[in-house]
Amino acid sequence: MKILIVDDSKLMQKTIAKVLGSKLLDAEFSFAANGEEGFAMFKEVQPDVVTIDLLMPVMNGIELLKLISAEEHNSKLFVLSADVQKVVQEEVRDLGATFISKPFTEEKALEVVNMIQEI
Repeated sequence: MKILIVDDSKLMQKTIAKVLGSKLLDAEFSFAANGEEGFAMFKEVQPDVVTIDLLMPVMNGIELLKLISAEEHNSKLFVLSADVQKVVQEEVRDLGATFISKPFTEEKALEVVNMIQEI
């Protein structure tokens, strides 16, 4: 299973990979530090799962979601963000992604893993 993590924080990238990797033993991870890199990696890797931060330099997570949504894909999309405004969560859902609030805990990782395994 290919997982793309798009987050401008190296620490968050490592944390997400570590937590998901401990539950999904067949996971192969790719990383991007902003939406622009994330979209290029998305097209190159064609991941099964993408986790996206909202607040990033160059291109934010919403802009990335819009680009991905315009593509034909079967990827499961997750937005991991500390921005818990209802309007933001609704926009994320409208763009085909599941919203998960940060911090990304073990419990939230299990939720994500359960959703991923439904693929």
